[in-house]
Amino acid sequence: MSYKAPIADMRFVLNELAGLNEVAALPGFEDVNPELVDAILEEAAKLAENVLAPLNRVGDQHGNKLNDGVVTTAPGFKDAYTQFVENGWVGLHAPAEFGGQGMPHLVATAVEEMWKGSNMAFSLCPLLTLGAIAAIEHHASPELQATYLPKMAEGTWTGTMNLTEPQAGSDLAQVRSKAVPVGDGTYKISGQKIFITYGEHDMAENIVHLVLARLPDAPAGVKGISLFVVPKFLVNADGSLGARNDVKCVSIEHKLGIHGSPTCVMSYGDNGGAIGWLVGEANRGLSYMFTMMNAARLGVGVEGMALAEAAYQKAVAYAKDRVQSRELGSENPAPAAIIRHADIRRMLMTMRALTEAERALTYLACGSLDKANRHPDRAEQQKWNAVVGFLTPIVKGWNTENASRIASLGVQVHGGMGFIEETGAAQYLRDARISSIYEGTTGIQAMDLVGRKTAAEKGMTAQALLAQVEATVGQLRAAGLEDIAAGLEKSLAHARSTTRYVVEQFDAQPKAVAAGSVPFLELMGLTLGGWQLGRAALIAKQKLADGEGDAAFFEAKLTTARFFAAYLLPQTASLAEVILHGADSVLALPDEAF
Repeated sequence: MSYKAPIADMRFVLNELAGLNEVAALPGFEDVNPELVDAILEEAAKLAENVLAPLNRVGDQHGNKLNDGVVTTAPGFKDAYTQFVENGWVGLHAPAEFGGQGMPHLVATAVEEMWKGSNMAFSLCPLLTLGAIAAIEHHASPELQATYLPKMAEGTWTGTMNLTEPQAGSDLAQVRSKAVPVGDGTYKISGQKIFITYGEHDMAENIVHLVLARLPDAPAGVKGISLFVVPKFLVNADGSLGARNDVKCVSIEHKLGIHGSPTCVMSYGDNGGAIGWLVGEANRGLSYMFTMMNAARLGVGVEGMALAEAAYQKAVAYAKDRVQSRELGSENPAPAAIIRHADIRRMLMTMRALTEAERALTYLACGSLDKANRHPDRAEQQKWNAVVGFLTPIVKGWNTENASRIASLGVQVHGGMGFIEETGAAQYLRDARISSIYEGTTGIQAMDLVGRKTAAEKGMTAQALLAQVEATVGQLRAAGLEDIAAGLEKSLAHARSTTRYVVEQFDAQPKAVAAGSVPFLELMGLTLGGWQLGRAALIAKQKLADGEGDAAFFEAKLTTARFFAAYLLPQTASLAEVILHGADSVLALPDEAF
């Protein structure tokens, strides 16, 4: 079975949980309505299912070829990208003033889920381009915006993010790349960058690199980093492409997964210095790059959820088709499809429930981002910005950790055949593994969550969200959904006790809090994901009572929410125990004993 876009669930989450109607009421989104969004989803599904999905295994098998600094992508990728550009998909969320369509984050996220679920390696190219567009739009001069954004929104030029260097992984204070002023407003950039996704490829006319580097008089550490636009080809005054810049791909990485995406080592200034232009003010590059990084972190969270969906679909198809052993408790002695076996159902339900919870929480975060950006009331903007800030590390960290778990379960459902590459289940596991590493590891996301997003604001946003969870518990109880209410209520208590712990202990015992930061992120993911499935259950029950829509769809929503409450939410008790009482054992062993 190939990938099938889960449009029914996307539509349900957009309209019932993520607040599409509220987003459509924001200034600038007046033309957005459910009918338009349905049409967009249907067209995107055609491209994802018919063009991108068939190339997923091709990219995995063939990878990319590097010859004298030129990367040739896997067969079919270039043609697919041409079709992608011609249909206007790169510009779906790009600003309208530069030729994009200016769709809300919420709508773009649903579409991007399809790209990532059908072909993760391909999807990374437009993901990085959109991040680069955001950084240039928010921080670059009008001249740089006019030069680069129309072509990038069109998709004929792509973008990259150049942070990491061989000696500097996530510690950007160690960046050594140099930028020397020429005197005419340009700079000569020199240095080497690693792990640059789509740093070189053959799918676009030009590649616009956003590069972190240091000016000669820059202060040490992260306060001395500036951001520069460094194009692969220089751009003439009339907008045409000029000479090749002094930037080159010197190697491509051999990776565990995402083989179809070229991960490049880029060398700047081997022949005198690559020409670059300063973005915004000197020494503020890291804060500017975070515009791109925050967008990318939400994007990678979408990636984890989309891969989980794809792995789930493949596992379900195999479980329905594979016949093995008689069904336990059945009078029929004949072998049954393995989906009839209890442990297979446990795995499939876990995959399904986590994926649906992730989708609802992710779309909620992206709808909140639209409100933070567009709401006419300043106080509302600040409120929603805080919500996005709190949810981003959870969406990125929880979704991507679950992606590896869910893909691993997918392999397990296949049994021995899952370990064989030809079935395709293993590719999802290999591809998923990077998602909890790049754009900030899960540990980095967790420290952001407990530090800046919880302790620094005294738990205000966390408690505001948990108050909404409590309201949903009451609504579930009033609707007669006691089993879901009880599970969510227990999880809520654990979320509140651990939030208090983080707020009270972070300043005095930061390492102790850090030792439980990833479990705290997991606990919040489960609690807030369970909240969303609780909300879904309430809506499903009402739809069934009213005789609206697809009864089987809404019955499945109720069943999935009940499974989540009974089988997954109890994990919050052990996570809370680890957070509150496990730090000493983490920190006790001396270094030399390892």
